[in-house]
Amino acid sequence: MTVAGAAPHLVAGRAAEDAACRDLEGLGYRLLARNWRGRRGELDVVALDGETLALVEVRYRASADYGSAAESVTWRKRARWVRAARELLASEPALARRAARFDLVEVEGVPGELRCRVVKGAFSL
Repeated sequence: MTVAGAAPHLVAGRAAEDAACRDLEGLGYRLLARNWRGRRGELDVVALDGETLALVEVRYRASADYGSAAESVTWRKRARWVRAARELLASEPALARRAARFDLVEVEGVPGELRCRVVKGAFSL
């Protein structure tokens, strides 16, 4: 546990999400929600990239020793991502009318030295 009471991996994960959000905003994304939770899953970031709804997954790796952050997105993770997106769109008709895509932010490094790479349209249905 850290001084704040959170486990180190949770602190690192939060730092990675914060870095990803800063990067997305720097690219012109307008953040609508972070850690949106539904009964079917969670979306790390919900944002607008212009008029397009971006349903964003943030994947963090301290190093590439066990593969890249993108490689950690398994078919199961994609399925949960899609289920959560469908639930969000069903509950928010205004968002459901927009074009949407699944974006991924790969975050690598250690807190204080994080590098982000945004992959627009990480996969399609």
